[in-house]
Amino acid sequence: MKKGIHPNYRPVVFKDFSCDFAILTRSTIKTSETIEWEDGNSYPLIRLEISSGSHPFFTGKQKLLDSAGRVEKFNKKYSRSK
Repeated sequence: MKKGIHPNYRPVVFKDFSCDFAILTRSTIKTSETIEWEDGNSYPLIRLEISSGSHPFFTGKQKLLDSAGRVEKFNKKYSRSK
């Protein structure tokens, strides 16, 4: 491998401030903010607007649509008369 062409792959904290959900993982993303993690070390911080902690699909607060009624309405509207 060539030296100096690869991005810096390091531990980074991704934090969703809307629900106080954070995860420590590795990434090459650049940031100037830092945060102190539970282990006492300081890591780069990436702020998130939505994550698995706040997304309706993962929290179980998803709104279900009546797809059967929508299909019937479409078929009634666009059905060909014989």
